Amino acid sequence: MHLLSIFFFPFFGFGFLMYFLPTIIAFARNKRDTMAILLLNLFLGWSVIGWVIALVWAAKNDVPAMVR
Repeated sequence: MHLLSIFFFPFFGFGFLMYFLPTIIAFARNKRDTMAILLLNLFLGWSVIGWVIALVWAAKNDVPAMVR
C-alpha cells in the first residue's frame, strides 16, 4: 500500500495541481472574478483553450473600479 501512495502524488496530484493552476493563482491574487475563473477552469479547463484563457484571466491585473 505504501508503494501506491508514492506513485499517487506524482501522477494524479501533480496533474490535479496543474489543471487547477489558474484557480489557485486567482485565489492567491484575491481576484475579483475568482468564482468565474473557477467555473471556467472546472468546465472548460479540459480543453487547452479554456485552460489558457483561465490562466491569462487569473494572471491579469484587475482594473481599478471607478467610484462615483
